[in-house]
Amino acid sequence: MKAVLNDRETQLFEGLTRDQLLASHRCMLLSRKLDDKEIMLRNQSQIFFQISGAGHEGVLAAAALTLRSGYDWFFPYYRDRALCLALGVTPLEMLLAAVGAKDDPASGGRQMPSHWGHTAYNIVSGSSPTGTQVLQAVGAAEASVIYSRVQQIPDRASRFNEDELTYVSLGEGATSEGEFWEALNATCVRQLPILFLVEDNGYAISVPVEAQTAGGDISRLVRSFPGLHVDSIDGTDFFASLRAMREATAYVRARKGPAFVHARCIRPYSHSHSDDEKLYKTKAERAAEALRDPIPRFTEFLRANGLVTDAELAAIAADVEREVNDAATLALAAPKPSKSTAEQWLYSPDVDPTSAAFETPAQPEGKPDTMVAAINHTLKDEMARDARIIVFGEDVADVTRKDALAVVPGKGGVFKLTHGLQRLYGDDRVFNAPIAEAGIVGRAIGMATRKLKPVVEIQFFDYIWPAMMQIRDELTMMRYRSGNTWSAPVVIRVPIGGYLRGGGPYHSQSGESIFAHCPGIRIAYPSTAIDAAGLLRTAIRCDDPVLFLEHKHLYRQTYNKGEYPGKEFMIPFGKASLRREGDHVLVITWGALVQRSIVAAQQAEKDHFSVAVLDLRTIVPYDWDAIAAHVKRTNRVVIAHEDQVMCGFGAELAARIGGELFEHLDAPVKRVGAKNVPVAYSPELEEAILPQSSDVLKAIRETARY
Repeated sequence: MKAVLNDRETQLFEGLTRDQLLASHRCMLLSRKLDDKEIMLRNQSQIFFQISGAGHEGVLAAAALTLRSGYDWFFPYYRDRALCLALGVTPLEMLLAAVGAKDDPASGGRQMPSHWGHTAYNIVSGSSPTGTQVLQAVGAAEASVIYSRVQQIPDRASRFNEDELTYVSLGEGATSEGEFWEALNATCVRQLPILFLVEDNGYAISVPVEAQTAGGDISRLVRSFPGLHVDSIDGTDFFASLRAMREATAYVRARKGPAFVHARCIRPYSHSHSDDEKLYKTKAERAAEALRDPIPRFTEFLRANGLVTDAELAAIAADVEREVNDAATLALAAPKPSKSTAEQWLYSPDVDPTSAAFETPAQPEGKPDTMVAAINHTLKDEMARDARIIVFGEDVADVTRKDALAVVPGKGGVFKLTHGLQRLYGDDRVFNAPIAEAGIVGRAIGMATRKLKPVVEIQFFDYIWPAMMQIRDELTMMRYRSGNTWSAPVVIRVPIGGYLRGGGPYHSQSGESIFAHCPGIRIAYPSTAIDAAGLLRTAIRCDDPVLFLEHKHLYRQTYNKGEYPGKEFMIPFGKASLRREGDHVLVITWGALVQRSIVAAQQAEKDHFSVAVLDLRTIVPYDWDAIAAHVKRTNRVVIAHEDQVMCGFGAELAARIGGELFEHLDAPVKRVGAKNVPVAYSPELEEAILPQSSDVLKAIRETARY
């Protein structure tokens, strides 16, 4: 059999050699056989989950011929087995994931199989929620643009390639997610180098495409996006897929804009091992799909064109079978993760923000100023120190239309905390985002996986909830689920809290306890200008995701002003501050309740009660050693916070104090917090709902007299 086709055949077969065609056939077959092996192992209870890429092999094998492993960036979804094989992931590595082995390179046994991740090939760790990866791909593509433009980044040349692209794939059902539309909008606004591949197999589990997408055709819907190259193809046709992917990748590499390929595939197997498609697909429909199976179609093409003999096909199949069986034998014998490592990789193993390395002395400069000024000054200093820091969010830039910058003062955030940053550091490092909170956090995650340092702003805590999926399932999970091979050390700055007079139900809420229940994120909550500077610098320089809560009421108060503590000042996380000495009662608090607790403690002196006030400063981690020491000394505890009493973070502290320090208590632990209703607009109602100094004083008196 000839190794290279003649000129006529080369033109007919899209310029591919026979060896390339046979390699693509082998990749497709290997992908299918791995699915079959996993299904067999699942039936034997030797693996615990299976989801296949069957029916998608044609477009993915074609895509692999146009993409560059370790050069481009990849955010594949769980059906992309054939592509990941072509990029370099081995059958053994895939089966190590299936058995949950310690040496699974995607996750070390923490993530389901077919949730691809491999640093050697720029395959970023994937998760199960559909469509969440699309926003992260936007951020990764933005990182490419930023690296190409921000020349102050010292090692930028090693961080990107001039014509690289970011590939992201998803099923048609995932295009129903709002995050998909946020991603597509941001991509086209910024004309980013992204290739979207929608692998449409007609069903999102059991829901058919016409019930998912208006008109049943996602490519028809997106054609109006400006600058977006759109193609719609038969994804079971290898050559149609190859032509479409070549055209799309060339468009993106030439920096003409993003591309969108809609590939109609089939799903010959059920959605996953736990699904049975016979319950909702007719026998006729399944038979029609079988006629479009990309592997028999491609095999018949090879045979009909004299490119392979039946004996050679049998030899390839036997070789694939042998490779899969050998890989399965090795995977089943591979060691599992030790139970002692269950809590490993939640946070960075190399950078510990609770350590003495983050305890640096203040070098005060200037006159006492507000928390707003301290945060702004810290951001300016840190951005000067590290050109990888990118600031974006709603209204955070001075202007969006550059020609206005010379004639207007500039916005710089609704509270002015980012004012002047754009003037100093330019449009590539400080810019406005659409009103899309999931988009802000998801894009930041993508940037962080590429070693930028996003410091993003959610305009009000009350509006953080659209980003909760990205925070809970992506940001906090990235390091853990990938076994420490990927991380996303994003800082999310969020104005929080009430006491505003007129803030109402959507500008006055708290809720830090909800985020404390998300393993993998750190939470800082300063109450003074100096602490805001020190904790923000720690947040930026640490290597973990940080939720940085800034109380709006504290932004411009006079009682918490302080001299700027210098450009190297840091406060370790998990180190509380004793704001007031006292011997009879300990008040544990944070945020706006610190000052209210101090006022209450001062008033309690009239009753001859000596009250200590301990400001936690960080919620995750919190300073248990300081709490324990002061509880053992005072024997009486009040916990005061602005959030609702019900399920507030004080409940965690009270439970732990009661459980571990019971013998040191001379009175029940009292909690003070907001009533279990939203904060209302009327100042009279707000005052009744939020805890006041008088409420803290009452709790102090009751505890002291118990």
